[in-house]
Amino acid sequence: MFWYDAASFTPMADPITMTARGLVAGNHPRIPFIEGDGIGPDIWRAARAVLDAAVAKAYAGRRAVAWEQVYAGEQAFRDTGEWLPAATEQAFRDRLVGIKGPLATPVGGGIRSLNVALRQRLDLYVCLRPVRWFPGVPSPVRHPELVDMVVFRENTEDVYAGYELAAGTDGAVRLADFLGREYGWRIGPDTGIGIKPVSRAASERLVRAALRWAIDHGRRSVTLVHKGNIQKYTEGAFRQWGYDLARREFGDRVTCLDGAADADAAAAAATATDGSRLVVKDAIADSVFQQLLTRPEEYDVLATTNLNGDYLSDALAAQVGGIGIAPGANINYVTGHAVFEATHGTAPKYAGKDMANPCSLILSGAMMLDYLGWPEAARLVEEAVARTIGERFVTYDFARAMEGAVQASTSAFGERVAGNLG
Repeated sequence: MFWYDAASFTPMADPITMTARGLVAGNHPRIPFIEGDGIGPDIWRAARAVLDAAVAKAYAGRRAVAWEQVYAGEQAFRDTGEWLPAATEQAFRDRLVGIKGPLATPVGGGIRSLNVALRQRLDLYVCLRPVRWFPGVPSPVRHPELVDMVVFRENTEDVYAGYELAAGTDGAVRLADFLGREYGWRIGPDTGIGIKPVSRAASERLVRAALRWAIDHGRRSVTLVHKGNIQKYTEGAFRQWGYDLARREFGDRVTCLDGAADADAAAAAATATDGSRLVVKDAIADSVFQQLLTRPEEYDVLATTNLNGDYLSDALAAQVGGIGIAPGANINYVTGHAVFEATHGTAPKYAGKDMANPCSLILSGAMMLDYLGWPEAARLVEEAVARTIGERFVTYDFARAMEGAVQASTSAFGERVAGNLG
């Protein structure tokens, strides 16, 4: 239940704050949400109903979310002429925590990507993607139950920084000329040029977040995924900076398997399998891609650069049912800012048809509840989703691949999940 402001009759809410001890949400946090474009409104209605029901059940009405609708994407552009209005960005900045459905990216002009813009402007340096299989979900692999990983993807650098020049432009020609004169690089005038920044500061804070999360959650290993055999001064540096930070800041809790010292090799032999210390190892990105299919049980937490994290997290999602069931979050663990999101696209041909799978947004909402310090509600959501899928009551994308399934609408699936809470 909410207290109301007598003048405006709007519900009072607790501010979310970041303290030295972590995030403090109170019992009635105000959380901005963006429905999203395409199927966004359909899946948001289902997700909100589930999240509200889970919080009410977990805390017997003592806690509730004060939702605040804000706008971005196509609707915002129609109404304001802006794809990402300043008021929306400010709401996420002020409230610290928010959630959003899928957003369309304008083609041929406008903002490069609304998702990337929010990540960069709020400095949400971790893209967090947990990947697990729910029994009964159709999968293209023989043993999807072996997939239980969490991807920590660096979110602000790499090729997603957007430092590009189009082929044939004056800037590209001048840069190619400079690089030829200074470094002997042979770049033709018909070449588009992109810059791939990978900094020590950004690499270290990403790896630090992955190591802390892995230790706090009792995980077995963190793998630094890179392409350092070819890109030695960007991806290779990411690997080395990661190991250096692990030793410097977590030395008494980790075992590094980079072969840098005989002492490490001895320690690895003694501790790598007994679970007393977190194992830090590394692997080449293309090799990891293969082994996630053939030996997924050997990987636990992945920490990687932006582009690697993008395709690896989507490929992992495909093994457990697709990105329709893959949750995600963009987080700054220092400031506390976090935006939880559906990881899939807008699927405009299904918009308004009440057909889409809302699991990605529902499970992202569960991640948000956990982040707020409400793990009881988060577990209720995860268990209810698993129970509903186990009953073979699923949306069309799963029903067409599951024998004996009942095909449900988006709203009916959400209602069944809410009914299965607890």
